[in-house]
Amino acid sequence: MIRPYFLLYFFIFTIPLFMGFAAWQSNHYRALERNIRRLEAVQDEWIGENNKLIANFALLSSSARIEQVAVNDLGLTRIRPESVLQVRIEGGTER
Repeated sequence: MIRPYFLLYFFIFTIPLFMGFAAWQSNHYRALERNIRRLEAVQDEWIGENNKLIANFALLSSSARIEQVAVNDLGLTRIRPESVLQVRIEGGTER
C-alpha cells in the first residue's frame, strides 16, 4: 500500500523541482545575455578607439609632417648634397 503512494509523492515533489530549475536556468540565461551585450558594446568602443589611433598614427608618421616638425619646431635644415661626405669601407681579408 505504501508503494503506490511513494511514486505519487515522488512525482509531486520532483515536478516543482524541475520547474524551479527551469526558472533558474532562464534567469541565468538572461543574465548571460545581458553580460554578452555589455561586452559587445565595450568591444565596439575599443574598435572605434583603435581605428582613431590608427588614423592618428598614419597622420603623425607622414613624411611631410615629420619634415615640418624638423624644420619649424627643431630648427633643423636640409643639408646640400655637396656637403655630404661618404665613406666606403670595403671588406677585405685580414692577413
